Amino acid sequence: MLCEAIVEFIAKNYSGKVVEIGIGRYHCVAKRLAEIGFEVVATDLKELDVPKGVKFYVDDVTNPDLNIYRGARLVYSLRPPPELHDSILLVAKKVGADCMIRPFGNEFVNYGKLVNYKGERFYVWRV
Repeated sequence: MLCEAIVEFIAKNYSGKVVEIGIGRYHCVAKRLAEIGFEVVATDLKELDVPKGVKFYVDDVTNPDLNIYRGARLVYSLRPPPELHDSILLVAKKVGADCMIRPFGNEFVNYGKLVNYKGERFYVWRV
């Protein structure tokens, strides 16, 4: 995955608060966004260490605490399991944020706009 391409796309199209769902141990995008001035919030199912400048919450996207996501301009997830795509999109819709999903492999998402940006591909839904 090309971290800098994703960071650049987000930086060119968004500002303010962004939320990464399912941050896991791949922190590159969240870390870089925080470094360039975004308010970055990250969630996962279990407690994790995240980079400085990233706010972290334990949350289950299938039964989310919407207060975590409110005010976000973008809700995104990097390589989530396909069974979570609908839940991620639903959270974004409920809080009025755009959504971006970078699939794990070559899975096709039946909705959303496929974006190819500097060698990276992901799906985007705009509110």
